[in-house]
Formats: sequence, C-alpha cells, structure tokens
Amino acid sequence: MTWSFVFFCNSVLLGMGLAMDAFSVSMANGLNEPGMKIRRMCGIAGVFAGFQALMPLAGWFCVCQIARYFQIFERFIPWIALFLLAFIGGKMLAGGIRNRESAESRPVLGLGALLIQGVATSIDALSVGFTIANYDWAMALVAALIISAVTLIICLAGLAIGKRFGTKLSGRAQIFGGVILIAIGVEIFIRGIL
Repeated sequence: MTWSFVFFCNSVLLGMGLAMDAFSVSMANGLNEPGMKIRRMCGIAGVFAGFQALMPLAGWFCVCQIARYFQIFERFIPWIALFLLAFIGGKMLAGGIRNRESAESRPVLGLGALLIQGVATSIDALSVGFTIANYDWAMALVAALIISAVTLIICLAGLAIGKRFGTKLSGRAQIFGGVILIAIGVEIFIRGIL
C-alpha cells in the first residue's frame, strides 16, 4: 500500500466501522449521565478513541512479529467482549432496577468501568492488524490515528444523543443503558463466533 487517497479513505471507513460499538456504548453512558459536562464527554470519547488507536497497532505488531500467538488469542475475543460488556451492563441494569433514583443521584461512570468499556468495544480492532499488515510502521500509525479521530467524533455524537434522551427518560435511563451494553456484548459475541 502506498500513500494515496484510497489509503486515507480506507482508514476513515475502518474508523467508522470500528467505532459503532463505541458509539452505542457512548449513547448508553450519555443516557446514564444526562448532566454530563463537555469536558467529561471529551474524556470518555478520548478513552474510546485511544483504545481504537492502540488495538489496531497492537494487532499490526502481532501480525508482523508474533502472528502465530495472536491467532490462538483471536478466538477468545468474542467471549472477552461479551463478558466485559455483560458485567458492566449488568451492574447498570441492577443498579437501575434496585434504586430507580432521580437523574441527579445516579452513579457516575468510574474510570475502571470506562477502561473496561474501552477494551471491550475495541478488542475486535486487534484483527484490523491483519488488514494493515502490509503497511510500514508510519502508515500503520497514521491509519491508527485516523481511526482514533473518527472514533472520537462518533463517540462525542453518541454521548450527546444519549444525554439528550437521558434527560427525557429520567429514572429509566440507567436500566436502558445497561440493556444496551448487554445487547452490544451479545452482538459482538454472535458476530465473532459466526
């Protein structure tokens, strides 16, 4: 692959495809925390974007350096994503059902939960390392940065949409957000095993 318009288009399209899970999780986070400030929104979207940049680079490195070990790990990706998202979604769902509290007293997404979401929504991006295996290190880095920028924009949109509807849904937003996370985990799992 050479530096070309096609390279940049492919990177943007990869970013859009990879960001869809993170977009959905961002919407769930916005639903759960409708009073979220812009700075926090940027931080959450930044975590997702960072993982979406790191995972393809890790996949590229694995393909270039340790491909046979990565192939063994690849079959576990759907299981890991299902477990992580079901865990976080289940906690949100249980909290929403148990408390049914007002929007102001909902628990705020913690750093640990956010990092788990970042890993769970980007772990499938490891396989993008296979598609960019013929890139040199500079092209792989630029592709990862483009994927990251696209993810950042898409996640900010997801958070904004979630916030808007979170205010309208009030006490049910945490339940709805938990169901969304579990559904995303199941979808990643089914897509990964088929």
